[in-house]
Amino acid sequence: MILYKTLLLLGLPAELLTAHLLEKGENVHSARESERMSSSNPGYIFILDQGSRESDPMIPSQHTCLVIDHHHATPTDFPKDSHHVNASAYPPVATSSLLTYEICRPLHPDVAAQTAWLCCTGTQGDLGSSIVWAPPFPDMAATYKQYTKKGITDAVSMLNAPRRTATFDVKTAWDALLAASESGAGPKAVAKDRRLMEARAEINEEVERCTHTAPKFSKDGRVAVFRINSEAQVHPLIATRWANHLNSKALEVIMCANSGHLPDKVNFSCRVSRVARARRSAAGEDDINIIEILKEYAREHESGDLIDRMGESFARGHKQASGGIVAAKEFEDLMSVMRVGEKPEPKAGDEGKSPAKRKTNGVSL
Repeated sequence: MILYKTLLLLGLPAELLTAHLLEKGENVHSARESERMSSSNPGYIFILDQGSRESDPMIPSQHTCLVIDHHHATPTDFPKDSHHVNASAYPPVATSSLLTYEICRPLHPDVAAQTAWLCCTGTQGDLGSSIVWAPPFPDMAATYKQYTKKGITDAVSMLNAPRRTATFDVKTAWDALLAASESGAGPKAVAKDRRLMEARAEINEEVERCTHTAPKFSKDGRVAVFRINSEAQVHPLIATRWANHLNSKALEVIMCANSGHLPDKVNFSCRVSRVARARRSAAGEDDINIIEILKEYAREHESGDLIDRMGESFARGHKQASGGIVAAKEFEDLMSVMRVGEKPEPKAGDEGKSPAKRKTNGVSL
């Protein structure tokens, strides 16, 4: 929306702008989405916050492509012949919303006034309400004074809900954001949108239904896996919730795996456990890298090709918030190599003790 508003301010007619909204189960690099994009014959394509990967040009016809993103990427993880701005290697990592805002702000004197609240909404949506707007991030005190932290927090909650529903209703969120931006009402208008409220209620109910699933642990105790079946995209929410509450001595990663979101696929989200983050910080150790942990397990599979079989959508995202979409068989292979559900071997000296006296993983639910 920040880029959309900026292009309008620069004088581009609205009829020449198309907001391309992905379909459920697709990613911006799929053949289906390339075909849909090609139908409008764009001369310029801006890819915002969609993750980065090496691929052919976005569409076959001549165009200029700019990728603005903050997800983990290597220097070659971009479409052929595209330009890119990626913040993943430069902590504190600026979100895609913040990058877009900083790129657009110098282009027109009204960009800041009209889009600062959009920047705050998008950035807080990624980094949470506890974000500290300290240098090198811009000073957003005036924006929060005008719209209030509660107003922006409520807008974040509302806007995230429709895409998580079983119908993947991203258009409702876009329409509500566009209307709030055009009217000048800002986040308060977003929070009052009826369809957004219905979507949030639907997601809250589905999270509550699925969140009480008991976890199973990898044999080494590093990963707690929650298996759910939901057409809604609630797995990231459940992983985040349990990352803040589950406690185990060896625990590093919370994984929520959803076998009901897409046919014959498993969508899974992983988050770093709060206790593991605190443990690493106290020891002065580097943050946990979920992407590398997932690949480490996959490399151990006897086939030797599990990473390749799981495809480009395995272990994507951020080092501390990763996940993927993989075929059901390959996901079960991953569970097998992680030895999920198997009890750890008793430690030396524990063999003669009763189960009640043995030390466990210290799990608390």
